[in-house]
Amino acid sequence: MKIAIDARGVNWYKGTGIGTYTDKILKYMIETHKENFYQIYWSGEDYKRFENDNTKIVIASKKHHRFFEQHYFPKNLEKEKVDIYHIPQNGIGICDNITCKKVVTVHDLIPYILPETVGRGYLSKFLKEMPRIVELCDGIITVSECSKRDILKFFSIDEDKVFVTPLAADSKYKPLNKDECQETLRKDYDIDKPFILYIGGFSPRKNVSSLMVAFSKIFKNLDQEHDLVIVGANKDDGNVLKQLGSDLNIVSNIKFTGFVPEDLLPIFYNACKVFAYPSLYEGFGLPPLEAMSCGTPVIASNISSIPEVVGDGGILIDPFNMKNLMYSLEALLNDKGIRDELTSKALRRASDFSWEKTSEKTIEAYKKILNE
Repeated sequence: MKIAIDARGVNWYKGTGIGTYTDKILKYMIETHKENFYQIYWSGEDYKRFENDNTKIVIASKKHHRFFEQHYFPKNLEKEKVDIYHIPQNGIGICDNITCKKVVTVHDLIPYILPETVGRGYLSKFLKEMPRIVELCDGIITVSECSKRDILKFFSIDEDKVFVTPLAADSKYKPLNKDECQETLRKDYDIDKPFILYIGGFSPRKNVSSLMVAFSKIFKNLDQEHDLVIVGANKDDGNVLKQLGSDLNIVSNIKFTGFVPEDLLPIFYNACKVFAYPSLYEGFGLPPLEAMSCGTPVIASNISSIPEVVGDGGILIDPFNMKNLMYSLEALLNDKGIRDELTSKALRRASDFSWEKTSEKTIEAYKKILNE
């Protein structure tokens, strides 16, 4: 196959799910499916790692992205006799004069499911563009069965044209020496008590406020003093949560780290006692998988795509039931036997996911779309 991929999102959305996803599937497809040729549309630096005998890099200017999407890419696809063109960033950038087969990755439909949790500009653009994107493409890749059900619910599209390719945690998420990780956080972040960890953004749908309330109600019942550590940049929603911590009188037991470089996240996952993720909706939900890959006991929601990810590798709770969250936290933090059992289950479950598998399923989807 001659495959073209809009990989501009690797740099445009670096550090986000879309950026990581595009980077990883491209890397592993090039390495494991050398029989194909890959035309890579790129923007920015760091493209040399994708230079290979079976690749061609085409640099596109971000400033003139509309020109490339509407004029250059369609002509280039035709000239290079590309078989299939993949747009991984929710189909943004697709145009109607592309003659080869087109596949888009739709990561989730959060603007349709929980419109109140996304910014007004993004909401407007997503709701306007998505029906046209679905109509123009020949196939859709998504990241969970939950997201596939959402796509089929909101759009009239043949079920056989929607392909599920679960995501994976990066290889850096693995068990590390806990004592060394805890010492690093003690020195660099002044975290010196056992702690519950949350990583994953502060949108209202992430439900971090419920985690804070649950912690405020159980932290005095624990066998030893614990902190709640919340990782993420302190923007608007983060500042609201800081005020909540003050209102709940848990300021001395809650730590907001601010932005943490991605390379340090495995240290946080390994150093914590429990990772909690009471999100109300996820297209996939990568943080619980990253935590499980480190052997960390996980408490996560039993709704949307999260059970597909966590399986029996963690404790699944009803995120709308405060007592369910409270009791699970208290039981897990006070019982080393349960935590040890969950560590084994978490590692076993996490081993089911890999970027090699994701790229393999992506190639399978291409073939099926081409054979339609």
